Amino acid sequence: MLMQSASAALWFAVLAAPIAAWVVWSDLKHMRIPNKAVVALVGVYAVVGLLTLPLTVWAWGWLHLAIVLVVGFVLTLSGGFGAGDAKFAAAMAPFVALGDLRLFLILLATVILASFVAHRLARAIPAMRRTTPDWASWQRREFPMGLALGPALIFYLVLAAIHGS
Repeated sequence: MLMQSASAALWFAVLAAPIAAWVVWSDLKHMRIPNKAVVALVGVYAVVGLLTLPLTVWAWGWLHLAIVLVVGFVLTLSGGFGAGDAKFAAAMAPFVALGDLRLFLILLATVILASFVAHRLARAIPAMRRTTPDWASWQRREFPMGLALGPALIFYLVLAAIHGS
């Protein structure tokens, strides 16, 4: 059973999905997650969370953001993670209920693996590369983590909206 409130998760999903889609597209095309997308996602949590979550739950979400931001920047400094990925992961953190963390990490790992395989297969198909010849992710060795982060958030929120408390 998911701990996230079903009604809050539904509102979050509706408003976060376009932002997540933008992150996926931007990371594929430019290998960058725009700061505006991070700010927009934080804004959704700030406003919708305040309206749909108990005040204490909403407030604890900000601590989740801070913790993931610190961990993300440590990973960035070690070269294992891009700064945009770290900022977007931090912006995602308040949306995930602490009681759902284990489930979310399993979901995230699954989505990362599936996204990586799909990206590498797609870039090996000449017709796909011709359709999107200006995508930086076809040329770069690094994986566009936004391709996994955005969908993982949306999958979690949809699951929470369907099965939440």
